[in-house]
This record gives sequence, C-alpha cells and structure tokens, in this order.
Amino acid sequence: MAERAQTYTSHRRYIPEFHFFVLPVLVANIVITIMEFVRHPRFITGWVVVLAFALAIGIWTARAMALRAQDRIIRFEERLRLERLLPPDLRGRVADLRTGQLVAIRFAHDDEVPDLVRRVLSGELTTRGDIKRAIQSWRADHLRV
Repeated sequence: MAERAQTYTSHRRYIPEFHFFVLPVLVANIVITIMEFVRHPRFITGWVVVLAFALAIGIWTARAMALRAQDRIIRFEERLRLERLLPPDLRGRVADLRTGQLVAIRFAHDDEVPDLVRRVLSGELTTRGDIKRAIQSWRADHLRV
C-alpha cells in the first residue's frame, strides 16, 4: 500500500483512537464527574473527580513521555546524519542545534540540509514551524508517534 505524500500542511499525525476517542472521553469524564460532584457534594463524588483528573493527566503524561523519547531518538539520528552531510565549517556546530530544530530539520532532503542548518545557526530560522516552512523538498516521516 502506497503512503500519501507528506508536506508541511499534511505532516501532523493524528492517531484517531487517541485524538478522536480517548481525549474526548477523558474530557467528558472530567466534566461529568464535576457535574456529579456539584449535584451531590460528597467525599466519594469528590474522589471520583480527583480520579478523573489523575487518569487524564496520566494518559497525557504517557503520551508526552513517548514523544520525548521519540525526540531523543530523532536528535541522535539527525546528529549522525548531519555529521555525514554538513561541510566541515558547519559540522563542528551540530551541538549548537536545539532538539526542536533537529526534529524539524529531519523533514528536509539531504541536498538542502547544509543551507537549512546554516540558516538555523545564523538565527534566520528559529522555530520548528520556520524551519519546516523553509523546506523545499519534503522528506516524509511516517513512523513517528
């Protein structure tokens, strides 16, 4: 099965089970438990509100941890890639790139990476969005979390 072409406007990944089911159910659960507590303010209904928040925060934190681990892997992969692609004058400055910048640079094809890195290091491009919008030849990443 062929994967669709990825661009700046289509690169965000939504996991339907998480974004369109789990998150809305967690939010609804918080609202419902708060409404129940307001109607019947007892210890047990208050405790259910606390549990609803704990569940939502726990799931959100687990997702954040997975994304952080993914970013660390991308940082490692991109540093290796940059060591191979950059000219000597830029190679020594790879450590100056922040993780978010490396995460964005991963979408650029090899031939445009040196110029892109030069623009990032000069301060012309600073945010992930700036970097991604500057990419001319998009390199898809269909494996991200």
